[in-house]
Amino acid sequence: MSAEEKAGQLLIVSLLGPTVTPEVSTAVANGVGGVTYLGTGWTMPVTQQVSRQLNAIDTPHDIGLFLAADQEGGQIQRLNGAGFDTIPSATIQGTWSSDQITSEAAGWAEELAQAGVNLNYAPVADTVPADLVTKNEPIGELNRYFSTDPVFNGEASAAFIEGMRQGGIASCVKHFPGLGRVTGNTDFTADGTTDNVMRTDDPYIIAFTKAFEAKPAAVMISLATYPLIDPDNVAAFSSIIITDLLRQTIGWDGVAISDSLAAAAVKDIPAGQRVLKFIQAGGDIAIVEAPADAQAGIDAIVQLMASDAAFASQVDDSVRRVLTAKRDAGLI
Repeated sequence: MSAEEKAGQLLIVSLLGPTVTPEVSTAVANGVGGVTYLGTGWTMPVTQQVSRQLNAIDTPHDIGLFLAADQEGGQIQRLNGAGFDTIPSATIQGTWSSDQITSEAAGWAEELAQAGVNLNYAPVADTVPADLVTKNEPIGELNRYFSTDPVFNGEASAAFIEGMRQGGIASCVKHFPGLGRVTGNTDFTADGTTDNVMRTDDPYIIAFTKAFEAKPAAVMISLATYPLIDPDNVAAFSSIIITDLLRQTIGWDGVAISDSLAAAAVKDIPAGQRVLKFIQAGGDIAIVEAPADAQAGIDAIVQLMASDAAFASQVDDSVRRVLTAKRDAGLI
């Protein structure tokens, strides 16, 4: 693979509705590794058509695309038109047994597979303290948490991941190391997105380590800041969090995906630098929206690879993890 092809595998672009734009088609043909389905109007027939169109594009080395969606349930169910069951919120799912979560998730996964989607940005393993549920905008207010107990959250997440696997869908557990103690939603603001309690040995991290036992394909890294771990960077740009804590201490050897780098929390940083900072920190797949932002990221990665042999080796490691996950998903 060329440097450009390697860098492309580390980017996922977005469709803001069920129409394949010329810009996204070009990005896929040039080697971008996947597409996220956003916006509204995603009925089963329309989603199937979009998936067929994207999969028909010739890609470098015939490497398949990650076609991804946020299919958690409740208020976060991107594919929710005709042909898709209405998925209850995680808070409701949290009242079920692990066996029921697995069984229901397997059915939802079969729908995703029928639609041509192969990667679900779910489940949410974030733990919200009971006294913050109504103040926590990204998770608590949207009922995206299974419970307020991290051990239970890990078990429920693992059950969800197993159901997705049974239905043929790769999972991405999120948002490491946790958004439960913040008040602001990083999608919309940088205000209130600092967790001043989280430590490297925090009990809330247990939810993720238990979820990892079910072997999801990926983990999504948050855009919040955790000063007691790394006071200088949001998690997605922190080698202390991704490389030291997640990979070395916890032992995660799978794919690390960024939360959307189009989010307000990091929007002030130039697009190419957002991508580069995530990869440098130890991440593997940067989620962007605009294909132009993906190209800026590819250019930044390729430029640094040419002058920094250690970084080029790091990119190789990331590409291997991504291709391994794609092989496991039947895309290679």
